[in-house]
Amino acid sequence: MDRPIRPLWPDDFHLEVFVNVNLISAEKDIQPDALAGLAASCALAVSDLPFGGPVSEVRVCRIDGKFVINPTFTEMENADLELMVAATEENIMMVEGEMKEVPEDVMLEAIKFAHEEIKKHCRVQKELMAELGTDVNKRDYPHDEEDEEIRKKVHEFAYDKCYALAKSAKPKHEREDGFDAIKAECIEALGLTEEEAEEKKMMIDRYFGHEQREALRNLVLDEGLRVDGRGTTEVRPIWCEVDYLPCAHGSAIFTRGETQALASVTLGTKLDMKEMDEVLIQGDQQFILHYNFPPFATGEAKPQRSVGRREIGHGNLAYRALKAVMPKAPEFPYAVRVVSDILESNGSSSQASICGGCLALMDAGVQISKPVAGVAMGLITDEKDPNGRYAILTDILGDEDHLGDMDFKVAGTKDGITATQMDIKVDGLSYEVLAKALKQAHEGRMHIMGEMMKCIDKPREDYKPFVPRIISFEIAKEFIGAVIGKGGETIQKIQAETGAVINIDEVEGKGIVDIATNDAEAMKKAYDWIQGICAVPEVGQTYHGKIVSILEFGAFVEILPGKEGLLHVSEIAWNKTEKVEDVLSVGQEVDVKLLEIDAKTGKMRLSMKALQPKPEGYVEPQRRPRPNGGEHRGPAGENRHGNGGDRRNGGNDRRSGGPERHGERRFGQRNNAPKERPAEPTFDNKPEEYF
Repeated sequence: MDRPIRPLWPDDFHLEVFVNVNLISAEKDIQPDALAGLAASCALAVSDLPFGGPVSEVRVCRIDGKFVINPTFTEMENADLELMVAATEENIMMVEGEMKEVPEDVMLEAIKFAHEEIKKHCRVQKELMAELGTDVNKRDYPHDEEDEEIRKKVHEFAYDKCYALAKSAKPKHEREDGFDAIKAECIEALGLTEEEAEEKKMMIDRYFGHEQREALRNLVLDEGLRVDGRGTTEVRPIWCEVDYLPCAHGSAIFTRGETQALASVTLGTKLDMKEMDEVLIQGDQQFILHYNFPPFATGEAKPQRSVGRREIGHGNLAYRALKAVMPKAPEFPYAVRVVSDILESNGSSSQASICGGCLALMDAGVQISKPVAGVAMGLITDEKDPNGRYAILTDILGDEDHLGDMDFKVAGTKDGITATQMDIKVDGLSYEVLAKALKQAHEGRMHIMGEMMKCIDKPREDYKPFVPRIISFEIAKEFIGAVIGKGGETIQKIQAETGAVINIDEVEGKGIVDIATNDAEAMKKAYDWIQGICAVPEVGQTYHGKIVSILEFGAFVEILPGKEGLLHVSEIAWNKTEKVEDVLSVGQEVDVKLLEIDAKTGKMRLSMKALQPKPEGYVEPQRRPRPNGGEHRGPAGENRHGNGGDRRNGGNDRRSGGPERHGERRFGQRNNAPKERPAEPTFDNKPEEYF
């Protein structure tokens, strides 16, 4: 809102003005930010302030090849161009947005399309102003004091000296010191007393600033030269280097003239992603970019406090430029943070952040789709004929940004624009001039990218050794709870025992699991553990399991995490096993075959002997019929109680008058039963004595 409004005040209007825009309510799918500029302009339009509007803003997007004004969040999902455009009824004032490698001519058409809608908003505001009378009834305000004699003397003394200094092409700080010296000499030459000089200081500063501005502008318009000696299309010398920080996941330093950015990349897990909780936008942000501009970057001595407009705006522009080429989840599971620290600045540190950030991403092994470069463009016009006499400047300096008529930043790949930001400070700029500026920006961007590619021309094939490795795989939705466990118990146990960081998300009806660690063995252990939890046992398959407990009639074997089956004593070996403890021990790892899964209970029956060759001459034990017509499963001559007799012949049988069976059941056994070899288990028609 501020950027299109700020240039539309009289030069001598110095009163502070605050415009507050509050979002009171909003529809879920409507983007209210596109209406804020219109709201701010309406408030100024109905006031009696000397505002040079009205203005308005709209968001324009290209969706399925068609331009749309102020689309919904849902509609924007398919957009390949998004621009916020602000303008008066006559002129474009501000453009900012992002694109997916869109050609320059498409962006220009989008701006024109947006302007037609803005004109309607401005006409409605003018009707409102006319109805209220605020179009003519403006308040008076304190004007600047003027002294034509002093103005003339300052011009006569300072203009030629400023022009000569500007043409000398001295470095930034020498040039600044030179202008300060000329100014001091000018004040002395005015012949004012100390009190008069102090009293008229603001006036003299204003007059001198005007002469300095005119000298720099005329140097460009008259001779095609700039204050550092370059031509209008020339880019400052570029020096860059990657892998600059030894312990960062990726780093690069990018220097263009007297502007230098140090970019570093950190790769993390989903737990490191930025949580977004805005008014209408919630979710996680996989890629973030932070921009730091310390005071020493411009030689200033002042405290560094909270983040300012520069850090927010420049960082957002660099983020948008690089976002278009970033790989995305689930194929790329990393959270990515790029930090650009500006070490020195004399023009376009945001574009240096884009170039340095791109190099650092490639150094980190992030597989960006294409390299991105950015360039800042400027414009100097003749105030009397802005569309006839002008100069477009490539790679502007800080002075050219401050004294020029346009600041136009363009970033993109070799195939199109990914982000742009434009502020226009002059009235009546034609679209033909904008088209030429875009064409010249493309040429400058390609030159800068060529210098970058000499340093590193594609992403590294692998990450650096200290970067956490992440594997990502899918599991069925119904297993998400099993992997997490009650209260997170299972996943916490896996992380504690392996040292890996594990994250699970439900996406489109399936679970996405990310495992992050630098230890390959830990990675495999965690992966196998989770796959085991999600695996469904199959009859006939062989499993490598661990014995978790031993009982009199066999052992329980964990064949998959959390899945145990019974290895009966009769299934340990082909030969008779007298005692399980003689052959097996808790914690021992064995190979077993899954023979059967009970359809009702899910209990599993395992076998070791099924994986062993049958001994030569082996004879299956004889089985005799049971009294009730069934088959006795114990060896010939034995019953389950080991008394050598029959239940009907005075043995331990309820019907024979013998002692009643009593005692506690333990895994299917009575604790007072004779400890003979139990029969081989089945899962159908089990005799009561077995369980």
